[in-house]
Amino acid sequence: MAATAPHVLQLPVRSPELRVLIAGYAIFRSRLELPYLRKNHAPLHVKARKVKVECVAKSTEEETELEALVKDGDDDDDDVAISREYSNGSAISQKTVSNSTSSPDSLSLGIREPVYEVVEVKSSGTVAKRNINRRHLLKSSGLRPRDIRSVDPSLWLTNSMPALLVREHAILLNLGSLRAIIMQEQVLIFNYNRKGGKAFIDALLPRLNPKNTNGGPSMPFVLEVVEAALHSRIQRLEHRLWDLEPRVQALLEVLPNRLTADILEELRISKQKLVELGSRAGALKQMLLDILEDTHEIRRICIMGRNCVLKKENDEMECSVPLEKEVAEEEEEEIEMLLENYLQRCESCHGQAERLLDSAKEMEDSIAVNLSSRRLEVSRFELILQVGTFCVAVGAMVAGIFGMNLRSYLEEHVFAFWLTTGGIIVGAVLGFYLMYWYLRTKKIL
Repeated sequence: MAATAPHVLQLPVRSPELRVLIAGYAIFRSRLELPYLRKNHAPLHVKARKVKVECVAKSTEEETELEALVKDGDDDDDDVAISREYSNGSAISQKTVSNSTSSPDSLSLGIREPVYEVVEVKSSGTVAKRNINRRHLLKSSGLRPRDIRSVDPSLWLTNSMPALLVREHAILLNLGSLRAIIMQEQVLIFNYNRKGGKAFIDALLPRLNPKNTNGGPSMPFVLEVVEAALHSRIQRLEHRLWDLEPRVQALLEVLPNRLTADILEELRISKQKLVELGSRAGALKQMLLDILEDTHEIRRICIMGRNCVLKKENDEMECSVPLEKEVAEEEEEEIEMLLENYLQRCESCHGQAERLLDSAKEMEDSIAVNLSSRRLEVSRFELILQVGTFCVAVGAMVAGIFGMNLRSYLEEHVFAFWLTTGGIIVGAVLGFYLMYWYLRTKKIL
Protein backbone atom coordinates (compact mmCIF):
# COMPACT_ATOMS: atom_id res chain seq x y z
CA MET A 1 0.00 0.00 0.00
CA ALA A 2 2.93 2.31 0.65
CA ALA A 3 4.09 1.80 -2.92
CA THR A 4 0.72 2.71 -4.45
CA ALA A 5 0.08 5.80 -2.24
CA PRO A 6 3.41 7.21 -1.09
CA HIS A 7 1.89 10.50 0.12
CA VAL A 8 -0.74 8.97 2.40
CA LEU A 9 -0.03 9.50 6.13
CA GLN A 10 -0.09 6.16 7.92
CA LEU A 11 -0.58 6.07 11.69
CA PRO A 12 -1.33 3.18 14.03
CA VAL A 13 -4.84 3.00 15.40
CA ARG A 14 -3.75 3.34 19.02
CA SER A 15 -1.08 6.01 18.38
CA PRO A 16 -1.38 9.32 20.26
CA GLU A 17 -0.73 11.27 17.02
CA LEU A 18 -3.97 9.90 15.55
CA ARG A 19 -5.91 11.03 18.64
CA VAL A 20 -4.53 14.56 18.27
CA LEU A 21 -5.51 14.69 14.59
CA ILE A 22 -9.03 13.43 15.31
CA ALA A 23 -9.54 16.02 18.08
CA GLY A 24 -8.27 18.83 15.86
CA TYR A 25 -10.47 17.73 12.96
CA ALA A 26 -13.56 17.70 15.20
CA ILE A 27 -12.90 21.27 16.35
CA PHE A 28 -12.24 22.45 12.79
CA ARG A 29 -15.40 20.82 11.47
CA SER A 30 -17.57 22.39 14.17
CA ARG A 31 -16.14 25.81 13.32
CA LEU A 32 -17.05 25.33 9.64
CA GLU A 33 -20.60 24.07 10.20
CA LEU A 34 -21.61 26.84 12.62
CA PRO A 35 -21.79 29.74 10.03
CA TYR A 36 -23.80 27.55 7.62
CA LEU A 37 -26.41 26.78 10.25
CA ARG A 38 -26.67 30.44 11.25
CA LYS A 39 -27.18 31.40 7.60
CA ASN A 40 -30.25 29.13 7.35
CA HIS A 41 -31.72 30.79 10.48
CA ALA A 42 -31.76 27.54 12.32
CA PRO A 43 -31.62 28.06 16.07
CA LEU A 44 -28.81 25.95 17.35
CA HIS A 45 -27.24 25.71 20.73
CA VAL A 46 -23.68 24.43 20.49
CA LYS A 47 -21.90 23.15 23.54
CA ALA A 48 -18.22 23.64 22.89
CA ARG A 49 -15.76 21.00 23.80
CA LYS A 50 -12.82 21.91 25.98
CA VAL A 51 -9.70 20.23 24.74
CA LYS A 52 -6.46 20.13 26.62
CA VAL A 53 -3.38 18.86 24.83
CA GLU A 54 -0.22 18.26 26.77
CA CYS A 55 2.96 17.32 24.96
CA VAL A 56 5.97 16.05 26.87
CA ALA A 57 9.32 16.03 25.07
CA LYS A 58 12.43 14.44 26.54
CA SER A 59 16.06 15.23 25.76
CA THR A 60 17.81 14.05 22.58
CA GLU A 61 19.71 11.40 24.49
CA GLU A 62 16.51 9.59 25.37
CA GLU A 63 13.85 8.23 23.08
CA THR A 64 11.44 10.86 21.82
CA GLU A 65 7.99 10.35 23.21
CA LEU A 66 4.86 12.20 22.26
CA GLU A 67 1.90 11.85 24.54
CA ALA A 68 -1.40 13.49 23.73
CA LEU A 69 -4.18 13.48 26.24
CA VAL A 70 -7.51 14.63 24.89
CA LYS A 71 -9.93 15.49 27.67
CA ASP A 72 -13.56 16.38 27.02
CA GLY A 73 -15.07 18.91 29.39
CA ASP A 74 -18.70 19.64 30.10
CA ASP A 75 -18.18 23.37 30.77
CA ASP A 76 -20.15 25.97 28.85
CA ASP A 77 -17.18 28.17 27.92
CA ASP A 78 -15.25 27.60 24.67
CA ASP A 79 -11.72 28.27 25.90
CA VAL A 80 -8.97 26.10 24.50
CA ALA A 81 -5.87 25.82 26.65
CA ILE A 82 -2.67 24.37 25.24
CA SER A 83 0.43 23.86 27.37
CA ARG A 84 3.83 22.42 26.57
CA GLU A 85 6.26 21.19 29.15
CA TYR A 86 9.87 20.26 28.49
CA SER A 87 12.26 17.98 30.29
CA ASN A 88 14.35 20.82 31.74
CA GLY A 89 11.38 22.09 33.75
CA SER A 90 10.52 25.05 31.53
CA ALA A 91 6.98 25.51 30.31
CA ILE A 92 5.33 27.70 27.69
CA SER A 93 1.62 28.15 28.10
CA GLN A 94 -0.84 30.11 26.00
CA LYS A 95 -4.54 30.63 26.51
CA THR A 96 -6.78 31.70 23.65
CA VAL A 97 -10.36 32.82 24.18
CA SER A 98 -12.75 32.69 21.23
CA ASN A 99 -15.41 35.13 22.45
CA SER A 100 -13.30 37.53 24.56
CA THR A 101 -10.16 39.52 23.82
CA SER A 102 -7.01 37.94 25.24
CA SER A 103 -4.59 40.09 27.21
CA PRO A 104 -0.89 40.27 26.24
CA ASP A 105 0.01 38.86 29.66
CA SER A 106 -1.40 35.47 28.70
CA LEU A 107 1.99 34.41 27.35
CA SER A 108 4.33 33.31 30.10
CA LEU A 109 7.97 32.27 30.07
CA GLY A 110 9.21 28.81 30.89
CA ILE A 111 10.60 29.71 34.33
CA ARG A 112 8.08 30.32 37.06
CA GLU A 113 7.62 34.05 37.41
CA PRO A 114 8.62 35.31 40.87
CA VAL A 115 5.98 36.95 43.02
CA TYR A 116 7.07 39.58 45.52
CA GLU A 117 5.25 40.32 48.75
CA VAL A 118 5.56 44.05 49.29
CA VAL A 119 4.05 46.85 51.32
CA GLU A 120 2.72 49.72 49.25
CA VAL A 121 2.76 53.17 50.83
CA LYS A 122 1.03 55.88 48.84
CA SER A 123 1.58 59.60 49.05
CA SER A 124 -1.71 59.94 50.93
CA GLY A 125 -0.32 57.79 53.74
CA THR A 126 -2.34 54.64 53.05
CA VAL A 127 -0.51 51.36 53.62
CA ALA A 128 -1.44 48.07 51.97
CA LYS A 129 0.18 44.68 51.49
CA ARG A 130 0.35 43.38 47.95
CA ASN A 131 1.54 40.34 46.04
CA ILE A 132 2.96 41.56 42.75
CA ASN A 133 4.65 39.51 40.06
CA ARG A 134 7.76 40.57 38.22
CA ARG A 135 6.07 41.50 34.96
CA HIS A 136 3.46 43.73 36.56
CA LEU A 137 6.18 45.37 38.65
CA LEU A 138 8.20 46.19 35.53
CA LYS A 139 5.14 47.62 33.79
CA SER A 140 4.01 49.79 36.67
CA SER A 141 7.46 51.21 37.43
CA GLY A 142 8.87 51.45 33.91
CA LEU A 143 12.00 49.54 34.90
CA ARG A 144 14.05 46.96 33.06
CA PRO A 145 14.56 43.40 34.29
CA ARG A 146 18.20 44.06 35.16
CA ASP A 147 17.19 46.98 37.38
CA ILE A 148 15.19 44.70 39.68
CA ARG A 149 18.37 42.83 40.64
CA SER A 150 19.50 45.62 42.94
CA VAL A 151 16.35 45.35 45.08
CA ASP A 152 15.50 41.67 44.64
CA PRO A 153 15.28 40.15 48.16
CA SER A 154 16.48 36.77 46.89
CA LEU A 155 19.84 38.33 45.89
CA TRP A 156 20.65 39.95 49.23
CA LEU A 157 23.99 38.12 49.46
CA THR A 158 25.29 39.42 46.14
CA ASN A 159 23.73 42.91 46.39
CA SER A 160 24.67 43.88 49.92
CA MET A 161 26.31 47.20 49.00
CA PRO A 162 24.06 50.28 49.45
CA ALA A 163 22.85 51.85 46.23
CA LEU A 164 20.50 54.59 45.07
CA LEU A 165 19.77 54.18 41.36
CA VAL A 166 17.76 56.83 39.54
CA ARG A 167 15.67 55.81 36.54
CA GLU A 168 13.19 57.70 34.40
CA HIS A 169 10.07 56.90 36.42
CA ALA A 170 11.40 55.33 39.62
CA ILE A 171 14.25 55.26 42.11
CA LEU A 172 15.75 51.97 43.27
CA LEU A 173 16.86 52.05 46.90
CA ASN A 174 19.06 49.39 48.47
CA LEU A 175 20.25 50.02 52.02
CA GLY A 176 20.95 46.49 53.19
CA SER A 177 17.86 45.19 54.94
CA LEU A 178 15.82 48.04 53.40
CA ARG A 179 14.99 47.61 49.73
CA ALA A 180 12.36 49.70 47.99
CA ILE A 181 11.20 51.09 44.66
CA ILE A 182 10.18 54.75 44.87
CA MET A 183 7.73 56.06 42.28
CA GLN A 184 5.98 59.37 41.86
CA GLU A 185 2.97 58.61 44.06
CA GLN A 186 3.86 55.38 45.84
CA VAL A 187 6.72 53.32 47.23
CA LEU A 188 6.99 49.52 47.24
CA ILE A 189 8.91 48.14 50.23
CA PHE A 190 10.48 44.67 50.10
CA ASN A 191 11.38 42.73 53.27
CA TYR A 192 9.04 44.89 55.32
CA ASN A 193 9.21 42.45 58.24
CA ARG A 194 12.93 43.04 58.81
CA LYS A 195 14.27 45.70 61.14
CA GLY A 196 15.28 48.01 58.32
CA GLY A 197 11.87 47.86 56.67
CA LYS A 198 9.99 48.42 59.94
CA ALA A 199 12.20 51.38 60.89
CA PHE A 200 11.68 52.90 57.44
CA ILE A 201 7.90 52.60 57.63
CA ASP A 202 7.89 54.09 61.12
CA ALA A 203 9.95 57.04 59.88
CA LEU A 204 7.94 57.57 56.67
CA LEU A 205 4.34 57.50 57.87
CA PRO A 206 4.59 60.53 60.22
CA ARG A 207 6.04 62.57 57.36
CA LEU A 208 3.04 61.79 55.14
CA ASN A 209 0.55 62.85 57.83
CA PRO A 210 -0.69 66.37 56.96
CA LYS A 211 -1.14 67.15 60.66
CA ASN A 212 2.62 67.02 61.18
CA THR A 213 3.42 69.62 58.52
CA ASN A 214 2.01 72.47 60.67
CA GLY A 215 0.74 74.25 57.60
CA GLY A 216 4.23 74.65 56.11
CA PRO A 217 5.30 73.62 52.62
CA SER A 218 6.13 69.96 52.39
CA MET A 219 8.75 68.34 50.15
CA PRO A 220 7.79 66.18 47.16
CA PHE A 221 6.88 62.62 47.92
CA VAL A 222 10.06 61.21 46.36
CA LEU A 223 12.29 63.39 48.54
CA GLU A 224 10.26 62.54 51.64
CA VAL A 225 10.80 58.84 50.98
CA VAL A 226 14.54 59.25 50.31
CA GLU A 227 15.01 61.33 53.45
CA ALA A 228 13.03 58.85 55.56
CA ALA A 229 15.15 55.98 54.24
CA LEU A 230 18.45 57.75 54.96
CA HIS A 231 17.22 58.90 58.36
CA SER A 232 16.11 55.43 59.43
CA ARG A 233 19.33 53.82 58.21
CA ILE A 234 21.73 56.30 59.80
CA GLN A 235 19.67 56.39 63.00
CA ARG A 236 20.00 52.61 63.31
CA LEU A 237 23.77 52.89 62.85
CA GLU A 238 23.95 55.61 65.49
CA HIS A 239 21.92 53.54 67.97
CA ARG A 240 24.24 50.59 67.49
CA LEU A 241 27.21 52.87 68.04
CA TRP A 242 25.69 54.31 71.20
CA ASP A 243 25.18 50.79 72.55
CA LEU A 244 28.75 49.72 71.76
CA GLU A 245 30.60 52.81 72.96
CA PRO A 246 30.06 52.44 76.76
CA ARG A 247 30.84 48.72 76.61
CA VAL A 248 34.12 49.32 74.79
CA GLN A 249 35.06 52.16 77.16
CA ALA A 250 34.41 49.94 80.18
CA LEU A 251 36.57 47.19 78.68
CA LEU A 252 39.40 49.61 78.00
CA GLU A 253 39.42 50.68 81.65
CA VAL A 254 39.34 47.13 83.06
CA LEU A 255 41.58 45.22 80.67
CA PRO A 256 45.09 46.38 81.69
CA ASN A 257 44.61 44.97 85.18
CA ARG A 258 42.25 42.03 84.57
CA LEU A 259 43.18 39.56 81.88
CA THR A 260 40.47 36.89 82.05
CA ALA A 261 39.00 34.75 79.32
CA ASP A 262 35.53 36.32 79.63
CA ILE A 263 36.81 39.87 79.27
CA LEU A 264 39.02 38.99 76.32
CA GLU A 265 36.08 37.25 74.60
CA GLU A 266 33.87 40.29 75.17
CA LEU A 267 36.57 42.49 73.67
CA ARG A 268 36.76 40.26 70.62
CA ILE A 269 32.96 40.39 70.10
CA SER A 270 32.91 44.17 70.53
CA LYS A 271 35.73 44.56 68.05
CA GLN A 272 33.89 42.39 65.53
CA LYS A 273 30.74 44.51 65.87
CA LEU A 274 32.77 47.69 65.45
CA VAL A 275 34.33 46.35 62.26
CA GLU A 276 30.88 45.52 60.87
CA LEU A 277 29.47 48.90 61.90
CA GLY A 278 32.42 50.76 60.40
CA SER A 279 32.14 48.89 57.09
CA ARG A 280 28.42 49.63 56.78
CA ALA A 281 28.83 53.28 57.68
CA GLY A 282 31.75 53.57 55.27
CA ALA A 283 29.76 52.01 52.41
CA LEU A 284 26.82 54.37 53.03
CA LYS A 285 29.21 57.31 53.21
CA GLN A 286 30.76 56.37 49.87
CA MET A 287 27.32 56.07 48.28
CA LEU A 288 26.36 59.57 49.43
CA LEU A 289 29.67 60.98 48.19
CA ASP A 290 29.15 59.41 44.77
CA ILE A 291 25.66 60.90 44.49
CA LEU A 292 26.84 64.37 45.53
CA GLU A 293 29.65 64.28 43.00
CA ASP A 294 27.26 63.22 40.21
CA THR A 295 25.02 66.21 39.53
CA HIS A 296 23.38 64.35 36.64
CA GLU A 297 21.72 61.89 39.02
CA ILE A 298 20.51 64.69 41.28
CA ARG A 299 18.94 66.51 38.35
CA ARG A 300 17.27 63.32 37.18
CA ILE A 301 15.58 63.15 40.57
CA CYS A 302 14.44 66.76 40.18
CA ILE A 303 12.84 66.29 36.76
CA MET A 304 11.03 63.08 37.73
CA GLY A 305 7.31 63.58 37.07
CA ARG A 306 7.84 66.87 35.21
CA ASN A 307 7.89 67.81 31.54
CA CYS A 308 11.62 68.41 31.62
CA VAL A 309 14.64 66.90 29.92
CA LEU A 310 18.39 67.13 30.40
CA LYS A 311 20.66 68.30 27.63
CA LYS A 312 23.35 65.84 26.70
CA GLU A 313 25.96 68.54 26.21
CA ASN A 314 25.95 70.26 29.62
CA ASP A 315 23.18 68.49 31.64
CA GLU A 316 21.11 71.66 31.73
CA MET A 317 17.40 71.30 32.43
CA GLU A 318 14.88 72.24 29.78
CA CYS A 319 11.24 72.46 30.84
CA SER A 320 8.15 73.26 28.84
CA VAL A 321 6.94 75.48 31.69
CA PRO A 322 9.42 78.00 33.14
CA LEU A 323 7.92 77.64 36.60
CA GLU A 324 8.73 73.94 36.64
CA LYS A 325 12.37 74.73 35.89
CA GLU A 326 12.56 77.11 38.85
CA VAL A 327 10.98 74.55 41.14
CA ALA A 328 13.37 71.86 39.86
CA GLU A 329 16.39 74.08 40.52
CA GLU A 330 15.19 74.76 44.05
CA GLU A 331 14.72 71.06 44.61
CA GLU A 332 18.25 70.43 43.35
CA GLU A 333 19.67 72.69 46.04
CA GLU A 334 17.40 71.10 48.63
CA ILE A 335 18.54 67.61 47.63
CA GLU A 336 22.20 68.62 47.88
CA MET A 337 21.66 70.10 51.34
CA LEU A 338 19.74 66.99 52.38
CA LEU A 339 22.48 64.64 51.21
CA GLU A 340 25.24 66.75 52.79
CA ASN A 341 23.41 66.70 56.12
CA TYR A 342 23.15 62.92 56.18
CA LEU A 343 26.70 62.64 54.86
CA GLN A 344 27.95 64.56 57.89
CA ARG A 345 26.01 62.29 60.25
CA CYS A 346 27.32 59.23 58.46
CA GLU A 347 30.91 60.52 58.59
CA SER A 348 30.53 61.23 62.31
CA CYS A 349 29.24 57.71 62.94
CA HIS A 350 31.95 56.17 60.80
CA GLY A 351 34.69 58.25 62.43
CA GLN A 352 33.57 57.38 65.97
CA ALA A 353 33.40 53.69 65.09
CA GLU A 354 36.90 53.85 63.62
CA ARG A 355 38.24 55.59 66.75
CA LEU A 356 36.74 52.96 69.02
CA LEU A 357 38.11 50.25 66.78
CA ASP A 358 41.57 51.80 66.89
CA SER A 359 41.38 51.96 70.70
CA ALA A 360 40.39 48.29 70.81
CA LYS A 361 43.28 47.39 68.52
CA GLU A 362 45.71 49.37 70.68
CA MET A 363 44.40 47.58 73.74
CA GLU A 364 44.96 44.26 72.01
CA ASP A 365 48.53 45.31 71.20
CA SER A 366 49.01 46.33 74.83
CA ILE A 367 47.67 42.99 75.99
CA ALA A 368 50.01 41.21 73.59
CA VAL A 369 53.01 43.17 74.95
CA ASN A 370 51.96 42.46 78.52
CA LEU A 371 51.62 38.77 77.83
CA SER A 372 54.98 38.76 76.04
CA SER A 373 56.68 40.36 79.06
CA ARG A 374 55.12 37.75 81.31
CA ARG A 375 56.28 34.96 79.05
CA LEU A 376 59.78 36.48 79.09
CA GLU A 377 59.87 36.48 82.88
CA VAL A 378 58.73 32.87 82.93
CA SER A 379 61.41 31.96 80.39
CA ARG A 380 64.10 33.69 82.48
CA PHE A 381 62.98 31.86 85.59
CA GLU A 382 62.98 28.56 83.69
CA LEU A 383 66.53 29.24 82.49
CA ILE A 384 67.75 29.94 86.05
CA LEU A 385 66.15 26.71 87.24
CA GLN A 386 67.81 24.81 84.42
CA VAL A 387 71.24 26.24 85.37
CA GLY A 388 70.73 25.32 89.02
CA THR A 389 69.52 21.86 88.01
CA PHE A 390 72.66 21.37 85.92
CA CYS A 391 74.94 22.30 88.82
CA VAL A 392 73.12 20.02 91.24
CA ALA A 393 73.25 17.23 88.65
CA VAL A 394 77.05 17.54 88.50
CA GLY A 395 77.21 17.20 92.30
CA ALA A 396 74.90 14.20 92.12
CA MET A 397 77.20 12.63 89.55
CA VAL A 398 80.16 12.98 91.96
CA ALA A 399 78.06 11.46 94.74
CA GLY A 400 77.10 8.62 92.44
CA ILE A 401 80.73 7.93 91.69
CA PHE A 402 81.54 7.59 95.39
CA GLY A 403 78.48 5.45 95.91
CA MET A 404 79.75 2.62 93.76
CA ASN A 405 80.74 -0.58 95.58
CA LEU A 406 84.40 -0.24 94.65
CA ARG A 407 87.26 0.35 97.03
CA SER A 408 88.87 3.78 96.80
CA TYR A 409 90.58 3.67 100.22
CA LEU A 410 88.91 7.01 101.10
CA GLU A 411 86.40 5.25 103.28
CA GLU A 412 89.20 4.47 105.75
CA HIS A 413 89.70 8.17 106.52
CA VAL A 414 87.49 9.78 109.16
CA PHE A 415 86.97 13.20 107.48
CA ALA A 416 86.69 11.97 103.89
CA PHE A 417 82.84 12.04 103.89
CA TRP A 418 82.64 15.63 105.14
CA LEU A 419 85.31 16.87 102.80
CA THR A 420 83.63 15.25 99.83
CA THR A 421 80.19 16.60 100.73
CA GLY A 422 81.51 20.12 101.25
CA GLY A 423 83.39 20.01 97.97
CA ILE A 424 80.27 18.98 96.09
CA ILE A 425 78.21 21.80 97.60
CA VAL A 426 80.86 24.45 97.04
CA GLY A 427 81.45 23.28 93.49
CA ALA A 428 77.72 23.37 92.65
CA VAL A 429 77.29 26.88 94.04
CA LEU A 430 80.46 28.13 92.34
CA GLY A 431 79.37 26.61 89.01
CA PHE A 432 75.91 28.18 89.32
CA TYR A 433 77.31 31.68 89.88
CA LEU A 434 79.81 31.28 87.04
CA MET A 435 77.07 30.27 84.57
CA TYR A 436 74.75 33.03 85.83
CA TRP A 437 77.51 35.60 85.37
CA TYR A 438 78.15 34.31 81.84
CA LEU A 439 74.46 34.54 80.88
CA ARG A 440 74.20 38.08 82.28
CA THR A 441 77.31 39.09 80.38
CA LYS A 442 75.87 37.78 77.11
CA LYS A 443 72.51 39.51 77.93
CA ILE A 444 70.66 36.26 77.80
CA LEU A 445 69.16 36.90 81.23
